[in-house]
Amino acid sequence: MTVAPSGPEFSLQDVPFSYRGSWLGISPVVAEKTYADDLHLVSHQTGMHPVLRLAPHADATVVATPALLTWRAGDGRIDVCYQGPDTLRLRGRGLGLRIAAAAGTLTPFSGTYLYRDPVDGSAVFTSYETGRRYRVTGLSAPLPDVVGGEALGVADRWLDLPAHRPWEIAIEEYATARPPYRPAGTFDELCRERSAEFATFVDAVAPWRDADTPAADLAAYVLWSATVEPAGFVTRPAVLMSKHWMDKVWSWDHCFNAIALAAGEPDLAWHQFHLPFDHQDAAGALPDSVTHSEVLHNFVKPPVHGWALGQLRRRLPTPPDRAALAQTYDRLARWTRFWLDARRAPGSDLPHYQHGNDSGWDNATTFDDGRVLETADLAALLVSQLRCLADLATELGRPAAGWSAEADRVRAALLRDLWDGERFTARSPHTGRRRASRSLLDLMPVTLGDDLPAPVAGALARGVAAHLTTHGLATEPTDSPHYLADGYWRGPIWAPSTVLVEDGLRRAGHTALADEISRRFLALCEKSGFAENFDAETGAGLRDRAYTWTASSYLSLAAAQQERRAASAGPGPCGA
Repeated sequence: MTVAPSGPEFSLQDVPFSYRGSWLGISPVVAEKTYADDLHLVSHQTGMHPVLRLAPHADATVVATPALLTWRAGDGRIDVCYQGPDTLRLRGRGLGLRIAAAAGTLTPFSGTYLYRDPVDGSAVFTSYETGRRYRVTGLSAPLPDVVGGEALGVADRWLDLPAHRPWEIAIEEYATARPPYRPAGTFDELCRERSAEFATFVDAVAPWRDADTPAADLAAYVLWSATVEPAGFVTRPAVLMSKHWMDKVWSWDHCFNAIALAAGEPDLAWHQFHLPFDHQDAAGALPDSVTHSEVLHNFVKPPVHGWALGQLRRRLPTPPDRAALAQTYDRLARWTRFWLDARRAPGSDLPHYQHGNDSGWDNATTFDDGRVLETADLAALLVSQLRCLADLATELGRPAAGWSAEADRVRAALLRDLWDGERFTARSPHTGRRRASRSLLDLMPVTLGDDLPAPVAGALARGVAAHLTTHGLATEPTDSPHYLADGYWRGPIWAPSTVLVEDGLRRAGHTALADEISRRFLALCEKSGFAENFDAETGAGLRDRAYTWTASSYLSLAAAQQERRAASAGPGPCGA
């Protein structure tokens, strides 16, 4: 066997083996926080569903790179690569493999059925959970007999590929029927093609990488491998938050992926920004989340999109054309009017959240004494979005004064109604009662940067510094009685809050603190990977371990750091 793997090695305990465009992955993660002993073929169509268990006949070590997954046991090995988004090729020498239905019971509503197809002799597993078929075709020799073929109820359903002779197969995911499988290139050719595709992607999104940014290649792989083709409610090529259990696009997570992709993959970046807007409702609200078979509107997410659009446009190599900008303006305007019209109580200038989930900081301590709140982060993000709309309107030749006036109105209310002289508070729209917490959420108006009075920005910078641990910005200070090491937004370090705070501090002139926050977060990712969030005291990765907005935040901050270093170094000899 000759193979040409390239790119970073990674642990399948943390990152699934997948391919750009595919809804499939190979991973031991079979449900939220649930790890199987064997690797599984997992599909994310209609949700996260382990379909096939892949069990070598002997204890084997696993090595994964972007293009190639390998089991090794003594002199035996099994290799896996993707032929395309819905097809995998597997081959073995000296090591057998059992391919078994992950579900042990078949009912009229759940489980997996196995049969031999009389058309081509393949073995086909059909899954109620995904509504898809999984066809196994022998390439080097006919498949062995299956166990549990056409069985109903409780049964083992599997086929074994032998250790005593080399073998090669294809596994395809499809709906109802397709022509018998025909190979498209040799295994080694496919592996080289996948390696080249990934190399092209990482060169595009991280051309600046060097020894000072050692996690850039893996960050790029997390994004590349979590990208899926349009299907179901996913209307565009989409970067899921993960190909573990967080396999959705939430309506603020997507912004951070768009920003990281903008310079090198501008079309993909533009799709990321707009995908939730494809499901904007009649009130102008964005959905809480979108995935293959579900669009949720029970909550929303914060209006980070004006800030994000500015970041995105600064990075795009070619400006969007007028039609694209006009569509973006109209969508952003409707989203903003939702907050102004549907989320302001009578007589109030400030919008409110109905639950912590609306903020994206689901259980932050800000919401401990009330869920329906006017909060400072919401007001600040809306001010940024209103100013973005005013700029877009001017650019498009549309009236801009109304947006500017609303921005000034909300900003004035933020400072008048929520600032207590030292810190921002939250206020009940029912009672008018104000309450301060120690959550980093209350400091998020720092995102306004130089749109804040200098004394307020200075106080916020001091407050942010108090949240800074060895590894980054704790969302609740570690000395708070409410701090929880694995408490979601009650302590752990998160990527989006880091990026927003770092950018706001920088624009407010607190560059030294911004530099330190960036440096610590980059070091954290280089140590602990791209987890959903991190223990603020130990730096350990928590929850979903292959989260794309974390990888994107690393790429964005690393790119900016490299740019600053290049600028400080100045021109070389003779201006080079």
